[in-house]
Amino acid sequence: MKKVEVAKNVFWVGVVDWNVRNFHGHTYTTKRGSTYNAYIIIDKKIALVDTVLGSFSDELIEKIKDFVDPAKIDYIIANHVETDHSGALPEIMRHAKNAKVVGTAKCKEGLYRHYYEDWDFQVVKTGDSISLGEKTLKFIEAPMIHWPDSMFTYIPEDKLLLPNDAFGQHIATTERFDDEVDQCALMDEATKYYANILIPYSPIILKKIDEVVKSGLEIKTIAPSHGIIWRKDPMKIVNAYIRWAKGLPLKKNILIVYETMWGATEKMAKALLEGVRSVGCEAKLYNISTSDRTEIIKEIFDAKGLLVGSSTHDNNILPNIAGFLDFVKGLKIKNRIGASFGSFGWSGESVKIIENILRESGIEVVQPPISAKYIPSSDDIKSCFEFGKNFAAKI
Repeated sequence: MKKVEVAKNVFWVGVVDWNVRNFHGHTYTTKRGSTYNAYIIIDKKIALVDTVLGSFSDELIEKIKDFVDPAKIDYIIANHVETDHSGALPEIMRHAKNAKVVGTAKCKEGLYRHYYEDWDFQVVKTGDSISLGEKTLKFIEAPMIHWPDSMFTYIPEDKLLLPNDAFGQHIATTERFDDEVDQCALMDEATKYYANILIPYSPIILKKIDEVVKSGLEIKTIAPSHGIIWRKDPMKIVNAYIRWAKGLPLKKNILIVYETMWGATEKMAKALLEGVRSVGCEAKLYNISTSDRTEIIKEIFDAKGLLVGSSTHDNNILPNIAGFLDFVKGLKIKNRIGASFGSFGWSGESVKIIENILRESGIEVVQPPISAKYIPSSDDIKSCFEFGKNFAAKI
């Protein structure tokens, strides 16, 4: 295979997972596949930064052999415990018997609880460094981006940042660098990645970026552990993270997300859509039962408003919209407004339940809910139209 050089004597030895379609226990769909990026540094001392998913261990080892005998690895840098990055570590350690594993104190604890191996481990913290000869590895703790053990590795001689899960994307390609791929697809996946994984940690991310900027760290290349390496314009993704972390919607769109039993709530949703459109506001309509939740969450970045609807079932909301709202609640989205709607047969609790969850999620509820009994009448449809129109006016 063609060798991929990220910087002088720093090579990509990761793997491309063309077939993965779900991540994080099926909470995240990866329609474009993914990569597990690892990097070998050839110097007087040899260092491997991160590994790959365990099922790709043999492929990782074969790639390393293109550069060096794995037995000669001196350091294995574990930026993150999660098994898509550490899964191959036990197999690597069987080859690199004299290697020292390097990570945070939380990383040491996490790796032991995953693999129950007593490896030679060097605990590092922010400001610590290791000299490989011509190159230096500097470490920056990054707890809760997005696990407690997370860490960045920085090579000052190359101005190269290896931030593990930060600045990544789930995308499988034959290319490795940002200037080699379609920018729309790249930023689409980067947006989806942040929206579905990192939104809850936005205050921490802003603080960490500010800390790195104030430290005077120069960055020429960002090589994350998923997806494409940023070499042409690394600040493009950094600036995107700043904007996303501040919770500023890119546009003033409205998302209408609903679940329906026999079509009544869907009729309401479509009338709401027409009301929104009547004042020139852009909106997108999603039936949660037939839509990809990962894609909907990505759309939140463009949305200022969220209209959520459900039929009432057993004095509650329907299960798919409940799962969606639970996910939204965990994301702690800022600077958004919302309202609820839904149909019912005899009790009608769904709209109040949705309204309460929206509030608990940090979304400002700006108007009382609207509901319709059984199949909405022509008057109900008109009311839904006006409801959508009034909501859009608040946007």
